[in-house]
Amino acid sequence: MTTVRTDVIKLGDKFATLLGDDVKVGQAAPEFTCVIPGWKPVNPIEESKGRVIILSAVPSLDTEVCDRETRRFNVEAANLSDDIVIYTISTDFPMAQKRWCGAAGVDKVKVVSDVVETDFGLKYGVLIKERRYLRRSVFIIGRDGKLTYVNYLPVLSEEPNYDEVIAAAKEALK
Repeated sequence: MTTVRTDVIKLGDKFATLLGDDVKVGQAAPEFTCVIPGWKPVNPIEESKGRVIILSAVPSLDTEVCDRETRRFNVEAANLSDDIVIYTISTDFPMAQKRWCGAAGVDKVKVVSDVVETDFGLKYGVLIKERRYLRRSVFIIGRDGKLTYVNYLPVLSEEPNYDEVIAAAKEALK
């Protein structure tokens, strides 16, 4: 049974319906499956096992804030150890993500789509039912597969604190 919450985040002046439970620092990161171009399924946690993983959930790459956030994480990724991998997750179609990445020059961040089954959105408590897109949030998973950082942004238009996220990811390497 999926948890339904209607008092967490607003779309305009009305509360949205948020599906799934929040995850917490210290718990094992729920594994999930998304898709990439060609509709190929991928499991980012399994694919990046043994590395520190930053998961950046965004509503849509075709919006100003999501565009800016993903570009910024791409710049940050270029300066990080290979032991840290960054994924951006949205419910955009994989071919739209590929087109956007090409146009934006995003090549360091791995972009995956939760459009098919919304597995990530439900397991991390970030699926907004009314729009079928994700609540802006950032998660860091340590090498041991446990969550070391969780930030559910209170407003969709708010960007994460990039310096804080990168510092937390570097700390998780230790």
